[in-house]
Amino acid sequence: MEEIISAIATANGVGGVAIIRISGSGALELASKMFTPLSKNVQVNNFEPYKMYVGEIDGGNFTDFGMAVYFKAPKSYTGEDMVEFHCHGGLAITRGILKRTFALGAVPATRGEFTKRAFVNGKLSLDGAEGLISMINGESVASVKAGYNLYREKLNAKILQLQDDLTYCLASIDADIDYPEEDLQATAIEDVERALTKTLNEVDALIKKCDGGAKIKNGVKVAIVGKPNTGKSSILNMLLNYDKAIVSSVAGTTRDIVEGELEINGISFYFYDTAGIRSTSDEIEKLGIEKSSKILKSADVALVVFDGANLDKEDEEILSEVKTAEVIKVYNKLDLHGAKFDGGLNISAKTGDGLEELKEALFNSAFKEGIDLNGEFITEERHFNALNKAKKHTLEALANLNLVPLDLVAEDIKLVWDSLGEITGKTASEEIIDEIFKKFCVGK
Repeated sequence: MEEIISAIATANGVGGVAIIRISGSGALELASKMFTPLSKNVQVNNFEPYKMYVGEIDGGNFTDFGMAVYFKAPKSYTGEDMVEFHCHGGLAITRGILKRTFALGAVPATRGEFTKRAFVNGKLSLDGAEGLISMINGESVASVKAGYNLYREKLNAKILQLQDDLTYCLASIDADIDYPEEDLQATAIEDVERALTKTLNEVDALIKKCDGGAKIKNGVKVAIVGKPNTGKSSILNMLLNYDKAIVSSVAGTTRDIVEGELEINGISFYFYDTAGIRSTSDEIEKLGIEKSSKILKSADVALVVFDGANLDKEDEEILSEVKTAEVIKVYNKLDLHGAKFDGGLNISAKTGDGLEELKEALFNSAFKEGIDLNGEFITEERHFNALNKAKKHTLEALANLNLVPLDLVAEDIKLVWDSLGEITGKTASEEIIDEIFKKFCVGK
């Protein structure tokens, strides 16, 4: 029998309402020792599930007036009997009520233990749990959406369908082995090839979404580069719509990385205004330029800024040094020279001309294949690794299909099945499971 656990489920701090969550067999009995319903005709042990009751909560040395609700197993978050106390959100109140649950036999919940029990009791898949923590930690609309889709088990449904197809393959192979007189081998080979080809195509499609998924979860990293005095800091300020970076006509004013964040179409874009790239004897400026080079190597997109009126060989040299996959050429100071240049965006950081076009170019450069925020995305590196393993074993199974006996092909298919199961949690190791739930807070 699982021991009763309890924790504060709301954020630590002062607030209007706080929730103390209790889970495990005997949770209702424990609650009966702490809660006195306002109605004299109601007993805690006879609570109707999923209904709020008003009454007094015993905090040991004090009493609070609040509410209690009972969630009956298996229709609860954890799949166990659960009770929640909704009390006033003072620190002393919540800690006192929690301490009282411990005195009556509950033990402190560990990080993510409520959700881990939900996983163990079949209420949630492992990838669904990862989606939940992604939602909680999401810093953009897109990351919350991607987490929600994972939490609602869109990816899980696809993986389970693939596993069902592979299970059918294994059954066909077993039938051929068990009933050789029926001459089922040709049919089994057709079934296996069809299922493996489908698996390979589906897994490939998911792998292709990994790059977009990483950008949705972690944001798009944008380096603003160019020689000094091209208006890099002014462009950052224009994008953010406030003065984040110091703007000066003195070359070398930006000596360190200046960062800023902007949400475009629900995606977080992180901007890094770098020191102007040039040769310099100034040691401090030189350190800033070295940092700029490091930012460039890890950036998803580079805005290479030119002073539109003064293009020279140094500009071209800087452009050639940028190794980032996606480059946007930005010709600044349109308000001064008036001329427009081909092959890039013509803007004025001073007047704001070209701002919307710049945002659109940033989004399109980061997501060249387009993006559907309502679809499933691979946002976890763990899923990416499991998919690559599944692809490897699928290719091996297809290569062996007409070369070795079907029972040996079945071993390859089982490896594909197990690799996919690492995503849903069916074949994930205890170490991986524990590591995932450590990402949660105590009350979840």
